[in-house]
Amino acid sequence: MRAFSRLRSNHRARALAAAVRTGAARARAYVRSAPGTYLWLAVLFVTTVLVHFMSPEFETEFLRRRSTNIEQLSTDPLRVLISSALWIDGGGWLSYAVLYSVFHAPAERWLGTLRWAVVAVTAHVLATFASQGALLWAIRHGLAPESAADTLDFGVSYALAGVVGVLVYHIAAPWRYVYLAGVLIVYGLPLVTGHTFTDLGHFVSVLIGLACVPLTRGRGPAWNPMDTVGRVREGLRRRKEPGGGAGG
Repeated sequence: MRAFSRLRSNHRARALAAAVRTGAARARAYVRSAPGTYLWLAVLFVTTVLVHFMSPEFETEFLRRRSTNIEQLSTDPLRVLISSALWIDGGGWLSYAVLYSVFHAPAERWLGTLRWAVVAVTAHVLATFASQGALLWAIRHGLAPESAADTLDFGVSYALAGVVGVLVYHIAAPWRYVYLAGVLIVYGLPLVTGHTFTDLGHFVSVLIGLACVPLTRGRGPAWNPMDTVGRVREGLRRRKEPGGGAGG
């Protein structure tokens, strides 16, 4: 009886080890399928760690020089457009890791690294100029203080919003329209209620993503969420069948 228990325990241990190896292999394959996404995420991890070692005063001045605000854009636009996309504006790195895996990685696998990068960079650049242009107009008309020209404005959210927008075309109808409605609500409601230049930038980014439809042509069939649900249910059903589970 004791020998049988040990045999059963060893079987479960081997099954668990096999499951871990399979999961690790799938994770590596997932990362390799979206190299641009995870290289960018790795850079953000390093810069996030660096920020934690900065004093509050030094951090503010350091990030201000890498911000896409009016003052920096008017003196060295290329430098700040690049450097601002290498630092996280609020939130923890783990939350961005989830967002990158949910939105950036699928978009890169679907579009290919080059087209995905075009969408992300276009959204980041054009939304930055649109939002800062609106802020400059507000300053000149007395609707915003002059100090706003040198405010902190960095991060990766404009690029993310653009990719969120272009993913509309990766989803099959009618789920595409449900997703689009959700995106417009998530990004449109803050614009209506908040009226900040950042809210404008996010909404413009989504519109830019939607305008990138030419980049989506010829990229394979749209993803139907119900197909995924069906595969998950089939997998669960097979596991419940005799001999289908990992344990025994």
